[in-house]
Amino acid sequence: MPVATPQQYRDMLETAYQGRFAYPAINVTSMITANAALKGFADKKCDGIIQVSTGGGKFASGLGVGDMVIGAISIAEHIHRIAEKYDIVVAIHTDHCPPDQVETFMVPLIEESERRVAEGKLPLYNSHMLDASGLPLKDNLDLSVPIYERMAKLGMIIEIEAGVVGGEEDGAAGTEDTPADKLYTTPEDMVEVYRRMKDVDGTYMFAATFGNVHGAYKPGAVKLTPKILKEGQDAIKKEFGDDAKFYLVFHGGSGSEKHEIHETLDYGVVKMNVDTDCQYTFTRPIVDHMMTNYSGVLKIDGEVGNKKVYDPRVYLKKAEQGMADRVGEACDDLRCVGKSVGKTAVGV
Repeated sequence: MPVATPQQYRDMLETAYQGRFAYPAINVTSMITANAALKGFADKKCDGIIQVSTGGGKFASGLGVGDMVIGAISIAEHIHRIAEKYDIVVAIHTDHCPPDQVETFMVPLIEESERRVAEGKLPLYNSHMLDASGLPLKDNLDLSVPIYERMAKLGMIIEIEAGVVGGEEDGAAGTEDTPADKLYTTPEDMVEVYRRMKDVDGTYMFAATFGNVHGAYKPGAVKLTPKILKEGQDAIKKEFGDDAKFYLVFHGGSGSEKHEIHETLDYGVVKMNVDTDCQYTFTRPIVDHMMTNYSGVLKIDGEVGNKKVYDPRVYLKKAEQGMADRVGEACDDLRCVGKSVGKTAVGV
């Protein structure tokens, strides 16, 4: 089934919101990691989101090019083709574009989608994240709203963030010394976000922060306050009416307790980013292969090694499966197993 149409993507988010589940959003950097994400979703018979960061795009274009836009286009085009072979729906998203890279990363990708739509095709990407959370909220929204208006004309979705996710993840705005008060989005901030975004005829996602931190942590190490999300949803309903709601995004889920993740689903989280754990579960099988087949992958003492074990396809298949398994685990955690809009969503 092809990549989601704009209507299918909106259906995905609304179905998740109403059903109190979320989609894993898997960061990829290559064809093989994109394949792992697709397989993981398909194995669980559920829809999902695949995303590319600026660093991921640069890596995907190769050492000799290092162009984040070309790399991001190449990965997206690959996903468009391979997704057709699976009986699920996937959306393609970019992750954490900072303000100083809007013109060099996000805008060229939007222009590519505008060109495709003019030719009667789907946008290249379904959505983009503009992470201006490091700016004062007014400046953040002054930058975000015009881009949202431009994307909405194509049926595309924007993701914005207010409050800073701690830690550091592939160029994300947070740092390890982020002040504690910046890790929590206030109800007042959420009301202002809704007020500024509501008049655009489109759909958006909102990454509100509630103590979440990028990176690798042991279970229980990250102290979340999910009730902040409920307080924000309640605040916008009080201000704007019962129909007001946010499609919320959970960044930095590594180390979070399962019950905390599940609580966020009750408050409107429809997307949770999964990156660090996928990196590890991709790498772990490769390490195991190298250690187990040490004398075969290296030409030791003048020997010739063993082509059957140093052929990259051998260990990269294991890596793909390892990452796909972790994607499947995320589907279990987020309660989206077996859920797909592919059979019901209609048109563009």
